[in-house]
Amino acid sequence: MQQQAIVVNEPSDASGLVPAEIPVPAPGPGQLMVKIAATGVNFIETYQRSGVYAVDYPFTPGTEFSGVVEQIGDGVQNYKVGDRVATASGSRGYAQYALVDAKRAGKVPDAVNLNIAAALPLQGMTAHYLVHSSYMVRSGDVVLTYAGAGGVGLILTQLLKLKGATVITTASTQEKKDLAKAAGADYVVDYDQVAATVEQVTGGAGVHAVYDGIGKDTFETSLAALRRRGTLVLFGGASGQVPDFNLQRLNAGGSLSVTRPKLDDFLATEQELHWRFGDIFGWVAAGQIDVRIGAEYPLTEAAAAHAALESRATTGKIILVP
Repeated sequence: MQQQAIVVNEPSDASGLVPAEIPVPAPGPGQLMVKIAATGVNFIETYQRSGVYAVDYPFTPGTEFSGVVEQIGDGVQNYKVGDRVATASGSRGYAQYALVDAKRAGKVPDAVNLNIAAALPLQGMTAHYLVHSSYMVRSGDVVLTYAGAGGVGLILTQLLKLKGATVITTASTQEKKDLAKAAGADYVVDYDQVAATVEQVTGGAGVHAVYDGIGKDTFETSLAALRRRGTLVLFGGASGQVPDFNLQRLNAGGSLSVTRPKLDDFLATEQELHWRFGDIFGWVAAGQIDVRIGAEYPLTEAAAAHAALESRATTGKIILVP
């Protein structure tokens, strides 16, 4: 049985994402075969497509998707055919059907639309571990983030507000500033206004924590924004990797802390995954957080979706719909 999918045959620009017919996969032991409702598009897939990250070609991208369980592999006990599921850890998700290990999936509440569910696992669980584990935010904290209208940024701001934090963030256009404010950010400024805003808001003391997914271009600003014993959580490098630096600077800056986490290490057990997944999807189902779909493309237009993502003109999440 064949299905429609997107295949990359060699390293290329976005035009290398081409529709193709590939076999429908059969679930192995411990796996679910999911009929996909929607697939989340993530920046790492542009690196895989272009050859920056090594993959085996021909290659079908996509690890984040939602849908309905169509078949179950041997040994799966907690799922049945017809269950609504989502994951950030599937494989070959730019397709109509894809596989995921049952231990890396979560059930989607009936109150959550499956298109929204496809936009949530990766960025939602990232925001969750940032706020609840890498630096545990307390009510009254002042926190600096960047890219407040991005997929992670919009969810991160909402989780910070649920924890009672004051949020300073950045956005590059008025439209993006309006989105970040609507998500609850207290101060939304241009990147060159960060230092002055932190000074004004904290009376010179500095912020309790910075969540920095930009990396090289913002690292110095992030360090300088911290108060004594503040924490910098460097969770990405959109502008490039931070050069080596002298750890003694942390001592001189006021006993600062820097951590460089990644999501997989905060999903170390099935129980941890279901804690984060359950919280995020529960908050969406209860209307406590909102998930923005910035753009929705047919699966066959994956090339256009990648081009839009790489232009950095998007807000929220891009999804593909078979």
